[in-house]
Amino acid sequence: MTSGEVTMEGRPAGRRPAWAWPLASLIVVAAAAPLVLHWLGNVDDQRLVDLDVYRTGGEMVLSGRPVYDFITPAPQLLPFTYPPIAALLAMPLAVMSWPAAQWVWTAGIFVTLAITVGYGFRALLARADRPAAAPDGAAPDGAEAATGGPGAPGSGTGAAGRLRRVSRQVRMPVAFAFLTVMCTYLMPIRDQVRFGQVDILLVALCLADCAARRPVWPRGMLIGLATAVKLTPGVFLIYLLVTGFGPGAREEQRRTFFMAVFTATLLTLLPFLVIPADAADFWFRALLDPERLGANAATTNQSMRGMLIRLYMPDALTGLVWVALVAVVGWYGFRHARRALLGGDGTTAVALVGLMAVLLSPVAWIHHLAWAVVVLGAIAGDGRDPVRVRVAAGVWLYYVLPIPWWGVAIKAAEVPVVSPVLGKVVQNAFGLGALGLVWLLGVWLPRRREAFREPGAGLPRAEVS
Repeated sequence: MTSGEVTMEGRPAGRRPAWAWPLASLIVVAAAAPLVLHWLGNVDDQRLVDLDVYRTGGEMVLSGRPVYDFITPAPQLLPFTYPPIAALLAMPLAVMSWPAAQWVWTAGIFVTLAITVGYGFRALLARADRPAAAPDGAAPDGAEAATGGPGAPGSGTGAAGRLRRVSRQVRMPVAFAFLTVMCTYLMPIRDQVRFGQVDILLVALCLADCAARRPVWPRGMLIGLATAVKLTPGVFLIYLLVTGFGPGAREEQRRTFFMAVFTATLLTLLPFLVIPADAADFWFRALLDPERLGANAATTNQSMRGMLIRLYMPDALTGLVWVALVAVVGWYGFRHARRALLGGDGTTAVALVGLMAVLLSPVAWIHHLAWAVVVLGAIAGDGRDPVRVRVAAGVWLYYVLPIPWWGVAIKAAEVPVVSPVLGKVVQNAFGLGALGLVWLLGVWLPRRREAFREPGAGLPRAEVS
């Protein structure tokens, strides 16, 4: 919105100051600089180690060597774990110098985070951009008082009026900067910068595909791209399926589903024409080896399967319990995502599906919880309900703190009963928190909205998929 003045009907007129968005950008850069400089100044063999995997995968393609046979240098020793299309897309990184790739990738993380914040908090940002209610006797934000002219008490002219006008003009960019900074320091987003991860890009692709009002691309293409690159966004194919078919289904969701499937299939088959040996190696060997992803029992694996593995039950029993939980949690999550979308709350629907990507996956590292940004936007809504804002603040703090590592410390203390029980619960804090968020978004949030008499969730039903 480019408002400078407001008409008597409350519609904005004029332009936002040219310095408003540069100011917002400066706030984000200044606040994120300590985090970026810390991790990009890390010792070389610990710096952006996942980006090194992507870049080396691109190098293998360019040099004609097997993509799934290499590992990065010690001490990391990381293999390429993504589908072959990801190696093809990583080739531009391979032709850059390593320092250039680090800075380009890190900048991309913040660009995609900004996109995610813009869509995820759209309701709140739209409210910040609307005229504030005027005090008694004053015209609303820049409009002249009904009984006075320019410069009259309560009018929008004069020093006080200009100050109010400028304040409102920059309110939304500053709010956007504040939200971006707050989300930057979530642990899953900090890990994006630390490791040079791709997850926030995948979140932005899926969210933009669902939330863009008039996309310039065929809707569904971005979900298909994200699914082809990292498989776990394939939960959005299930979401599109259950919202595009059956009672109350939407035709647009059905069309989006077909486009997403087409795109994912095309990008999956393309490597069989370009790098056929690598494509076959991935789908028939590397994909079937879960240990290629890292130690599945590690604290950083906060999926339901990761939490079960850390109980150290027999493998067969762990597998059976996991399959049962996947069925129950998947049914519950997709059911409430469908209900949220058909009820006009597209942001909550996307947040729920994103949580399914984390919980149902065999392996979900902490940085996979980049979906927390969308979850916070869904909980906060347009910011009018103070209870929802406080809950969002609590969830934000929960995912800022390194709580799972507190559990590791409690277990290491070897206090009888406390260490093996409480330590294990705390160690699983982010995964258990994700389960709680599914209930919070699916059950508590609709009830709270009804109690607050909030019409919709800030994203019009007709405008959000």
